[in-house]
Amino acid sequence: MINRVSSIVAQIPNILTLSRIAAAPVLILLLRDENYELAVILFVLAGITDGLDGWIAKRYGFTSQLGARLDPLADKTIILSAYIMLTILGDLAFWLVTLVIFRDLIIVGGYLVLTTLDGHVQMQPTMTSKINTVAQIVLVIAVLSENTAWLSTQFIGFWMTYAVAVLTIVSGAQYVWVWAIRRYL
Repeated sequence: MINRVSSIVAQIPNILTLSRIAAAPVLILLLRDENYELAVILFVLAGITDGLDGWIAKRYGFTSQLGARLDPLADKTIILSAYIMLTILGDLAFWLVTLVIFRDLIIVGGYLVLTTLDGHVQMQPTMTSKINTVAQIVLVIAVLSENTAWLSTQFIGFWMTYAVAVLTIVSGAQYVWVWAIRRYL
């Protein structure tokens, strides 16, 4: 019985990660209805679960191959859902969401090509990529907050748009350099 309970407890990080994936369609529906107040709360809660699942996994040794694969998928699912919906609603520039999606497609496509050529490829997010993800999250929170009566963040949203654009380009180029060009030169 104790082993079964500890096995279930060890899955808490994966359950938190799956909750972020499940939150994405809810976020889409909230934004479709322009319910920015609940959308910002859901998005912030998703961000908290992102930090919490990683902390629990590392702190208590609950890391797993499944978690390592699901975590970036969950991050991209919730962030891209927000970016696409905010673009449809006219709250984010089309060129920015195009840039963000294209970078992610290059990274995923590059990973698939490298695994096809070389077998297993260890994915390690770069510091620039981690900063980019934080900037993308801050931008979503700022834009969602702009549409509530809670806080005026237009100044933050304006500058974060360009910060995300620069970080997206730099981190995408860094992945291409590290994984492809430097590897085969």
